[in-house]
Amino acid sequence: MNPPEAARAQRTKKRTRIQQANEEKILDAALDVFSTYGFRGATIDQIAERAGMTKPNLLYYFRRKEDIYRAILEHTLDDWLGPLTHLGEGEEPLAELKAYIDRKLELSRDRPKASRLFALEILQGAPVIGDILAGPLKALVDEKAEVIRRWIAEGRIAPVDPHHLVFTIWATTQHYADFDVQVRAVLGAEPSETAHFDRAARTLEELILGGLRPRPD
Repeated sequence: MNPPEAARAQRTKKRTRIQQANEEKILDAALDVFSTYGFRGATIDQIAERAGMTKPNLLYYFRRKEDIYRAILEHTLDDWLGPLTHLGEGEEPLAELKAYIDRKLELSRDRPKASRLFALEILQGAPVIGDILAGPLKALVDEKAEVIRRWIAEGRIAPVDPHHLVFTIWATTQHYADFDVQVRAVLGAEPSETAHFDRAARTLEELILGGLRPRPD
C-alpha cells in the first residue's frame, strides 16, 4: 500500500454509512469529470461541485486529485478482475469462459465511462497504475494462464496461448465500451439501446468458445 492509500485507509477504516456513501459520491462525480476533461483538465473544485459538497469536505476523503483518480482506476480493475479470480473454480471450462465473456460485456454496458478512462490511462503509458499492472494484475493473469494450460493438458479445450486468450476476451468485450460511439453509429443504435450487447454476447461466445472446443484427433 502506497502512502496516499495508507493515509486514506487509516482515516476511513471506521467509516460510517454516510462516509462510505460520500466516498462513492465523490468517485462517481470524479469519473464524470475525468471522463469529460481528462486528468490534467479536471480540478478538485469541479469534482466537489459535481459531488454536491464543499472542497474541504472532499479533501477529508481524498487529499489529492491523484488519489481520487487512482481510486477510480483501482475500482475499475477490481470490477473487471473479480470475475477472472473465479476462473477455474467450476467443473466445465467452456461454461466458465462463457460466464466470463458475458460478465465483461455487462461491465462494458453498465460502466462505459470507467472503461474509457482506463483505456486512456493505458494509452498514456499507465503512469498512475503501472505498478498494479506489473504486479497484482500480472500475477492473477499468470495464475489463470496455468488454469487454462491445465484444461488444455486434460483435453478439455483446444490448444491456445492462455495469455492471448485472455487478451482476446478483454479486447473484444471492452471494445463495446471504449468504441461505443463507433459501434452505435455503424449499427444505427440510439444511446438508450442495449440490445446489441445481447447479440454481441452470442457472437463472441460462438467465435471464442467455438474455437476452444476440443478438436477430434
